[in-house]
Amino acid sequence: MKFTELGLLPEILDSVNQLGYTEPTPIQEQAIPLALDGRDLLGCAQTGTGKTAAFSIPLLQLLHQRKDSTNRNRPIKALILTPTRELAAQIAESIRDYGKGLGLRHVLIFGGVGQGPQVQRLREGVDILVATPGRLLDLMNQGHIRLDKVEFFVLDEADRMLDMGFIHDIKKILPKLPNKKQTFFFSATMPLAIADLAKNILHNPEYIKVDPVSSTADTIQQVVYHVLKPEKKNLLKHILQDESITSMLVFSRTKRGADRLARLLDKAGISAAAIHGDKSQGARERALKEFKNGKKRVLVATDIAARGIDIESLQYVLNYDLPNEPETYVHRIGRTGRAGASGLSISLCDIDELPYLKDIEKLVNKKIKVISDHPFPITDKAIADYKELQKSYEKSNQNRRSSNNNRRQGGGGRNKRR
Repeated sequence: MKFTELGLLPEILDSVNQLGYTEPTPIQEQAIPLALDGRDLLGCAQTGTGKTAAFSIPLLQLLHQRKDSTNRNRPIKALILTPTRELAAQIAESIRDYGKGLGLRHVLIFGGVGQGPQVQRLREGVDILVATPGRLLDLMNQGHIRLDKVEFFVLDEADRMLDMGFIHDIKKILPKLPNKKQTFFFSATMPLAIADLAKNILHNPEYIKVDPVSSTADTIQQVVYHVLKPEKKNLLKHILQDESITSMLVFSRTKRGADRLARLLDKAGISAAAIHGDKSQGARERALKEFKNGKKRVLVATDIAARGIDIESLQYVLNYDLPNEPETYVHRIGRTGRAGASGLSISLCDIDELPYLKDIEKLVNKKIKVISDHPFPITDKAIADYKELQKSYEKSNQNRRSSNNNRRQGGGGRNKRR
């Protein structure tokens, strides 16, 4: 099927052609006609499948067809909620690109920056509001935003909303929306809490599922190195000695770990930057820009910050820490191997992470190839040394806790005597 067969407006088709799109992805092919027909949508597809265009293209067309040129106030007609600043910016950029020539206004709001310019843009009138939940609620509470005229509601990356604790914010926002509206609900996975939320906000939806959650692109080669945790940093530096690896996205479980790893790589002469939720918006945009233009060879990211990062032709993804949720692994490695390109996913697996690896292999239904030829294998001696180190560390912690307890009890005794 071609985009020309989807019944789109000439202005949108022109924009799509300028972007080089000719054939819609499977989720776009299914979602666009249903959305244009006025149906609520429940879409489940892994990252990189074209979900943004699947909801933004029909949204733009429907808004254009209903546009009221006599209403100068331009109340918000469409709300798009998404969990991260990066993803919100990406969606806003897509709306700008697809909607050229339609005369629709969109505003992007998110936290981490001053609200003044965002409030000013809202006052000028807006058709489409792209927002993260925290800043949206904040501006609603200040009286800058009303949602009572919304006709279209998009909830994107719902599963990540759950992971980030935004579900409570969403439940505060939902009652402010009109009962009568068209809703597009998209999620890469469908845990029970998300399925329940979808059931409550969707009306007789069409369910679209493209590829099972467990699927990974055939173009992605997956390998794993078994290595003790203290040696992971050294193994990563060893892997990056391969000069053909010009750019690599590395996943860290924690923000602190991402910062520490980026500093370590920089110190070793490997240009790196970290990106996570505690970084300012400017710092995040700068790190991503430097990674895209090749100034930084490695981008170390947490899962939440990486959602919404769109990097063309990214060949290498490395799991420095294996995720404890196997679905997260699928999302991570989906950053590479896009649009038929080849990619390599590398995982560093410590002894304590073996259960995570087992869960991942069960989900993706394949045995991940083990690379045993490396300088830091897990030998019997290495295991014994590691266990001894853990015992020493635990004993030190126990002594510290015991000392703290004795001090507290002693202080309590003195207080009692007084």
